Amino acid sequence: MRHPILPFLCVTGALALAACQKPAGDEVDRALRDINVVDETGLSDVMLTAADPDEAVAYFQRASAADPDRIDHLRGLGQSLIRASRPAEAVAAWTRVSEHPDATDEDRVALADALIRNNDWTRAAEVLDGVPPTHETYRRYRLEAMIADSEKDWEKADSFYEIAAGLTTKPAGVYNNWGFSKLTRGDFTGAERLFAEAVRQDPALFTAKNNLVLARGAQRNYALPVLPVSQEERAQLLYTMALSAVKQGDVAIGKGLLQEALETHPQHFEEAARSLRALESNSG
Repeated sequence: MRHPILPFLCVTGALALAACQKPAGDEVDRALRDINVVDETGLSDVMLTAADPDEAVAYFQRASAADPDRIDHLRGLGQSLIRASRPAEAVAAWTRVSEHPDATDEDRVALADALIRNNDWTRAAEVLDGVPPTHETYRRYRLEAMIADSEKDWEKADSFYEIAAGLTTKPAGVYNNWGFSKLTRGDFTGAERLFAEAVRQDPALFTAKNNLVLARGAQRNYALPVLPVSQEERAQLLYTMALSAVKQGDVAIGKGLLQEALETHPQHFEEAARSLRALESNSG
C-alpha cells in the first residue's frame, strides 16, 4: 500500500528548510544595497583614474541625479569636470559639494582650485580665507601661493611655496611654479635655481627644463645646462634658447642655435626651420 502522506511531508520539510535558510526581505535588500555600494565604489575609482574624462563626467552626472544626496558622487563629478577641462561646470559642482552637510575643509579647498582654474581669483581667495588655518595641506598652500602671486605679494608667495614644497613627497611641480613666479618678477637667478631643483626632483618634467633654459636665456647665458634629455628634447631646448637669444637682440647667436636645433632633432623640425627662414629673410 502506498503512503501519499510521505512525499507530502518531504516536500513540506524541504520548503520549511528553504524558508529557514532564506533571510528576511529587508535583509536581502540590505545585502543587495551593500553589494551595489561596493560595486559603485570600484566603478567610481575607475572612472576617476582610468576612464575618459567626458565618460566619467557622464557617469557621475547620472549617479548624482539618481541620488543627489550622495556627496561622493558630487565629488566625483567635480573631479571629473576638472579632468575634462570644464572649469566653469566644475565650480558649480564643487559649490554644491561645499554646501553639503557632510562637506569638509578639503572640499572647500577643491572649490578654490576650481575657481582659480576658472580665473575667478577673488572668490578663490575668499573661499580659502574661510578654511581654518589648522587645515595645513600641500594643496591648500600651493593655492595660497598662487593667489599671493596673482596679488604680487611676493613675500607671502615665497612663504607659501616653501611650505607647500615641504608638505609633499613630489615637490617638482611646486618648485616649477615657484620658479615661474620668480621669472615673472625678473629674478632670473632665483628662477634658474628653482627650475634646476624641479628637474632634480623630477628628471622627466620637461616644462621645468624649458623654463630653466628661459631663465638662463634671460641672463644671456646661451649654453644649455647639463640635463637628462632625449635627442628631441635637446632640440626643443635649443629652439627655446634660440628664440630667447633673438628676443635679447642676439640674432647671430639665435641663428646658430636654430641651426643646431635642426641638426639635433631626429626628424624634421618645422618650427625651427620656419624661424630660421624668417630670420634669414629679414637679414636679407
